[in-house]
Amino acid sequence: MDVKVPEVGESIQEALIAEWLKNDGDKVSKDDILCELETDKINVEIPAEADGILKIKVEQGKTVKIGSVIASIEADSGAPKDEGEPPAEPAKTDTGETEESDQEKSSETTSAEDKAKPQTETEQGVVSKSGRAVNPAARQLAQEQGVDLETIKGSGRDGRVLLDDVRKATEKSGESGVDDDTYKKLDSSSREPEESDRPTTREPMSPIRQRISARLLEARQQTAMLTTFNEADMSKVKSLRAKHQDHFTAKHGIKLGLMSFFVKATVEALREYPAVNARIDNQEIVYHHYYDIGIAVGTDRGLVVPILRNADRLTFAEIEKQIASLADRANMRKLTLSELEGGTFTITNGGIYGSMMSTPILNPPQCGVLGMHAIQDRAVVRDEAIVIRPIMYLALSYDHRLIDGREAVAFLKLIKEYIEDPEELMLEL
Repeated sequence: MDVKVPEVGESIQEALIAEWLKNDGDKVSKDDILCELETDKINVEIPAEADGILKIKVEQGKTVKIGSVIASIEADSGAPKDEGEPPAEPAKTDTGETEESDQEKSSETTSAEDKAKPQTETEQGVVSKSGRAVNPAARQLAQEQGVDLETIKGSGRDGRVLLDDVRKATEKSGESGVDDDTYKKLDSSSREPEESDRPTTREPMSPIRQRISARLLEARQQTAMLTTFNEADMSKVKSLRAKHQDHFTAKHGIKLGLMSFFVKATVEALREYPAVNARIDNQEIVYHHYYDIGIAVGTDRGLVVPILRNADRLTFAEIEKQIASLADRANMRKLTLSELEGGTFTITNGGIYGSMMSTPILNPPQCGVLGMHAIQDRAVVRDEAIVIRPIMYLALSYDHRLIDGREAVAFLKLIKEYIEDPEELMLEL
């Protein structure tokens, strides 16, 4: 039975084999999880569809097309593994000497040829007879000037012979015919191998990181993004949370957080300014008469934005529970495609990482994203007196093609007013 990469969505064409949870040759049972696939949107677990022995055909870390066969499950005969027959002794000639196979002879011949080579190419250049590394540009100059590399003392790391070393050697011998332009050209070509001597690590971008990259670039290139800022006095929200936290937690089994206040405030502001909840489709404006709010969640794989469906119908407790569930499943890579697609507006909270101010980037085709930030006590003026208040900076990034500056500023100001007077949210005034 073949194990194939399943279809997980119309827009997903390939997947990365993130991890094999079973080894090649393992005995597996039906519904055992064999491996985890990572796409540009979600992770998918592949279960076994029958009992048997797993034969892996595509190793971990490879990217494969949807529908590709990545393994097979063979029926388990129950017989012990065939350990095979002992290797046959090499045949001997009449003289008593063991015959060598063609492969061994070929190997020895190749080895002898390699030893005869004065220099061997490596990833970082060439190696001289004495085993020292030589930059490709230095070798080229030495050949042109007829200089023996073995007579040159290298000044690079581990005695590597550099272009400067060859040039100095030719100058000492009085045979330097290298003009400055030629030297600069050779010197330029020799810098890359030198840089490669520094410790670096290369690894392929994961599908989700590639997707994030593409989406961010798309937002920059295809929208007229602008950001407006304001600040909110969090005194009343903090007071309400402190006053009702114990009762709220006991009744609903979850803490009352800040995000539910901002989701409620955002929904009310979107009702007043429907263009912020809309999107552009070619030459048309599509107004959404529902409120699917994306909540940005940071994971070890990057930022994902699961959706709170019909946020206008949710209570404070339901919002907190759904956000907690989505965040947990995002970190466990258990989100489904339907939980990530859609969304009419996004909220991101950089404050949990200590961010004081930022310009959140749009999540196309959405036309607005609200950025929350860290709360800090600051001196502000209230009733002609300087007082200390917990202040949060707010940022609204919006697509100026659809939303005017006046509309964006008024929208953010309305959110500020709801946060500073949260009783209106609870009473739905």
